[in-house]
Amino acid sequence: MLEIHKKIVLDEHQKPFAVQISIDEFERLEEVIENFGLSKLIDEVKDDERLSVADAQDYYRTLKADVEG
Repeated sequence: MLEIHKKIVLDEHQKPFAVQISIDEFERLEEVIENFGLSKLIDEVKDDERLSVADAQDYYRTLKADVEG
């Protein structure tokens, strides 16, 4: 299990309103959430039409060109 060292931030009435975590832990949480989302997406599209390797590579090149361009 991912261990998170959090600091609870209180307002002037001593009620919790925020949490602070380290950047390292935040980045690990981001990765876990992204991986979970990706796995859900994979499950959702597993029966959809498949691309050939060549078509997938062509599509990847267009994505990469869009990002670089």
